[in-house]
Amino acid sequence: MTIYSLYIYDRHCTCVYYHDWHRTRRPKAAVEGGILPGVSHVVAPSQSPDTQGRPGSPYGSPRNTLSSNTGIVIAVNEMTPQTPSPLLQTPPPPPALSSTGLPFDEEAKLVYGVVLSLRNMIKKLAGREEQFVNYRTSSYKMHLYETTSGYKFVMLSDPGTDSLRFILRQIYIGPFLEYVVRNPLISMDSKERGVDNEYFRASVDRLIRGLSVFP
Repeated sequence: MTIYSLYIYDRHCTCVYYHDWHRTRRPKAAVEGGILPGVSHVVAPSQSPDTQGRPGSPYGSPRNTLSSNTGIVIAVNEMTPQTPSPLLQTPPPPPALSSTGLPFDEEAKLVYGVVLSLRNMIKKLAGREEQFVNYRTSSYKMHLYETTSGYKFVMLSDPGTDSLRFILRQIYIGPFLEYVVRNPLISMDSKERGVDNEYFRASVDRLIRGLSVFP
């Protein structure tokens, strides 16, 4: 059993965050303008170096963060070399994966379309109080957690995995509230940028890698 990927959609049906782990075939980079900046460096349409010519951080801008202990805004002087924090130390990037042949922006729309269609079908067949939480095919299982504010957390896993809805809720009440909702530097529902916060991405990665279903 294993976990493939995580998508987060805002109330405007836009993918604002993407993270993958055990995908054997990664989607192609999105077309220019197809996704918001900061969703994921893996599927960004272009990779531009920073002002000093260095590759961008795999977790986005370090300026968009809050200290989890003090709540103080962390500002980074772009002209001063910075030593990576132990919190943000990450394993080396995985080897290059073959592509699915589908741009990420199209894949994200398909995933959201499946969620929306199944949720509407369930409400029509079983009543408005019934909730869509997951469904399974022969190759994957989709898990959904929706917040009262309209954010949808969608995870794809191995078809034999038990329900991971509680993990999605844990991501929401933990890292998402801590580093995104309570972060004054992130404009919620701005329609201009994804969840570009390296502390949030590092926390999600650490949480998923610590699960028993993550080999």
